[in-house]
Amino acid sequence: MKRIYILVEGQTEESFVDEAIVPFYAQLGIFIQPIIVSTSKSCKGGITSYAKIKPQILKLCKQDRNAWVTTFFDLYALPNDFPMKSSSGYNSLNNCHDKVDFLENALQQDISEQNFLPYIMLHEFEALLFVDPDKFEWWVDDASIIDSLHQIKESYSSPEEINNSPQTAPSKRILGLIPDYKKVVQGTIIAMEIGLDEMRRQCLHFNHWLDRLENLRDL
Repeated sequence: MKRIYILVEGQTEESFVDEAIVPFYAQLGIFIQPIIVSTSKSCKGGITSYAKIKPQILKLCKQDRNAWVTTFFDLYALPNDFPMKSSSGYNSLNNCHDKVDFLENALQQDISEQNFLPYIMLHEFEALLFVDPDKFEWWVDDASIIDSLHQIKESYSSPEEINNSPQTAPSKRILGLIPDYKKVVQGTIIAMEIGLDEMRRQCLHFNHWLDRLENLRDL
């Protein structure tokens, strides 16, 4: 059975991988294990510094050469010491897909391990929840909130393109409409109700990553 370790930012991503991705790939003969990045002795999760997570990626790659290592990091709020993020080449790009491809290539080159496959989420996990805003209806009593979520989605050609400022990132938009939104529990449940198939249909960068994971079984 092929083994893949997925380094994730926090409990929400860990829960999503465990509940949605692990069972699907187990059917394909691929064992997947999410691992939350460690950023300090007292706190786990979140990428506050690339210098803190690079050794963790390298350690995973080197300790099990027969396994693959990938990431599930948000483009939103990546630290400035992330490879090439502060470069003029990155800052000259306007298209979010070009930006994420640029950073994934930079990460691939910086890690430089044959069993490493980088993935950076456009723009964060909550973008996947905008695939079907109707799935929020169990968590709100006001239909106008669902309408507002639909309006946000319809303003972009893809949920992945919902942008990444402190005010307009997907999670901030959800919290602005649903202040008591609990991302670990509610986010995972909503994601499961939407399902991987529809996420993959609407979120092409996410789908491309999953395609690459599936193709690893033949290597």
